[in-house]
Amino acid sequence: MKIICVGRNYADHIKELDNNRPEQPVLFMKPDSAVILKNNPIIIPTFSSDIHYEVELLVKINKIGKHIDRNFAPDYYSEIGLGIDFTARDLQTELKTKGLPWERAKAFDGSAMIGQFVDKKTLGNLEALDFSMQKNGQTVQRGNTQDMLWKIDELIEYISKYFTLKIGDIIFTGTPSGVGPVSHGDHLVGFVNNQEFFSLKVK
Repeated sequence: MKIICVGRNYADHIKELDNNRPEQPVLFMKPDSAVILKNNPIIIPTFSSDIHYEVELLVKINKIGKHIDRNFAPDYYSEIGLGIDFTARDLQTELKTKGLPWERAKAFDGSAMIGQFVDKKTLGNLEALDFSMQKNGQTVQRGNTQDMLWKIDELIEYISKYFTLKIGDIIFTGTPSGVGPVSHGDHLVGFVNNQEFFSLKVK
């Protein structure tokens, strides 16, 4: 399994981090060691003092594909999920300033929270899905897939030009605005269409 993440896919998030709007999807990877094991908390790493949450809709690939046309992309996934791309923001800022890759800030152990997946047919229109996340009972992020710069099928077409998609691969489709830091003792809960998809504690 590989985790393919899409950066800068929501205009409001691009603006909040003062980034440039890309002409093509921004892609980066996380290894399988980034995945937080089921029922485990995220443990804040010692190398960062500014770990941020970024809630994202997830797509699980269900068959092998390469150079997939967007018209056929829906055949390559049947489940949608929700997760968190954790980012060492202080380290990422340092790496970006130096023009270096982001892996240490984005792909460290425990940087990927993957919640439950459900049959996409149960969610209705995938291009108008509401999703959100609460921190300690307060909603901190809220998004809708209609605001994606590149929709799910477009992402699959683009990604599969460069990487063969395999069964079980997961695509993190980007985060809306509202990202922010986590602290010891925080409780994060994610929702799609008001249905809970994950609950995670921070240690």
